[in-house]
Amino acid sequence: MNPPPHFNFDNSFARSLEGFFKPCQAEPAVDPKLLQFNYALAEELGLDPVALDSEAGLAIFSGNTVPEGSKPIAQAYAGHQFGGFSPQLGDGRALLLGEVIDTQNRRRDIQLKGSGRTPFSRGGDGLAAIGPVLREYLIGEGMYALGIPTTRALAAVATGKHVYREFALPGAVLTRIAASHIRVGTFQYAGARGDIVKVRELADYAIQRHFPETAEAENPYLAFFAAVADVQASLVARWMNIGFIHGVMNTDNMTISGETIDYGPCAFMDRYAASTVFSSIDQNGRYAYANQPEILTWNLARLAETLIPHVDTNKERAIELLTETIECIQPLYESYWLMGMRSKLGLTTEDILDQELITDLLKLMEVGHADFTLVFRRLSQVLRGDSDAVRNLFKEPDAFDGWAERWQKRLEQEKVENAAQAMDRVNPIYIPRNHKVEEALAAAVNQDMTPFSKLLEVVSHPFDEVKGNEAYAEPAPATNRPYRTFCGT
Repeated sequence: MNPPPHFNFDNSFARSLEGFFKPCQAEPAVDPKLLQFNYALAEELGLDPVALDSEAGLAIFSGNTVPEGSKPIAQAYAGHQFGGFSPQLGDGRALLLGEVIDTQNRRRDIQLKGSGRTPFSRGGDGLAAIGPVLREYLIGEGMYALGIPTTRALAAVATGKHVYREFALPGAVLTRIAASHIRVGTFQYAGARGDIVKVRELADYAIQRHFPETAEAENPYLAFFAAVADVQASLVARWMNIGFIHGVMNTDNMTISGETIDYGPCAFMDRYAASTVFSSIDQNGRYAYANQPEILTWNLARLAETLIPHVDTNKERAIELLTETIECIQPLYESYWLMGMRSKLGLTTEDILDQELITDLLKLMEVGHADFTLVFRRLSQVLRGDSDAVRNLFKEPDAFDGWAERWQKRLEQEKVENAAQAMDRVNPIYIPRNHKVEEALAAAVNQDMTPFSKLLEVVSHPFDEVKGNEAYAEPAPATNRPYRTFCGT
């Protein structure tokens, strides 16, 4: 008989931040079945995967059993959604079970998502369908394999009951792992109520948990803001380097820790186009690919507003100090973006013309209807003597040739051996291609997890090209109908 699952939960958020949550219990699942379990992540968390991959673990992941030491809560937060402010949002379908200290001494949240109504459900049913749950599992693990900070999934469980959207769908619960679930919107929640004390309590907690070094700064709250800006600038630059579109960059979907969170209408670009939007609810393109860096700054400015009283007792001086930091965000982002793009081109040194070189390639890709991921991956073949592998991705290959000459001359300055291998280590051959994701989710809804398991295996090793997996590297078949994604609610 397996030992019962043991988490050794701590509940520091609930212990420290009264007023930022409501106690709540999950709705029971009728007939839970384990869809996917993340053995490697369980071990990383210091948990016993054998004990969790059991009926007792299934009862926890479905919400039917509260594990020992857990005090389930729904967290409160506000947020700007597509530019409009909602003073109270909160976890409408999620419960924080507690926190564990992992094998690297990091504090990690364990949360159930899709576990039923909470005090913040705002008329919703608090449930989730299998498709959105497995999408988040898949994309999160794909992002993790790409080296991008992200929340992850420990388990996905079918509940045995239906959820109703346009039509009935099989329900599911995701067990999500995060550095924390503190968002820009969490600060806005207290700020909107004019509760300066609560903002300070939250900031002190976030500093201790995520940026303890800022506590020693001359101005801790200004240093905290700068630290959040830094990790978020790095994160968005990595999204842009990989062709990822979050789709719903509301302030309640932006973590203080710098992890990607809430994989709703997210997607990866196939053919490069700066204005790409996939989300069905983003009618005006607010969160289009090219707009993500600007939204980064906009969202962080909303965080800055909540910190004004704590940065300086003189309001004008506080605004001046925060504005100086805000003005550094775009240059900071651009430095991270440029560093990532240089590595994608095999460059290790800096040249004043590098940004122009990169921008010109992106323009050629857009005009030439070229696939973003494959162009960068196949560039290394040029260095191996095969230019056709990348040339043939462009509508007019001759236009690429002139750029390639400039690039190779730039590479000659480097005098670096094995540039092609270095490029293949940062340019993936496999990403969660939208059409393959949809195929896998459609099969899973019909109780066939085989396509999902195969796709998960492929995207978990994105840089290792494997014979027989060619279909996973190919763009979607040409169609006149634009691809659209939908929120998981």
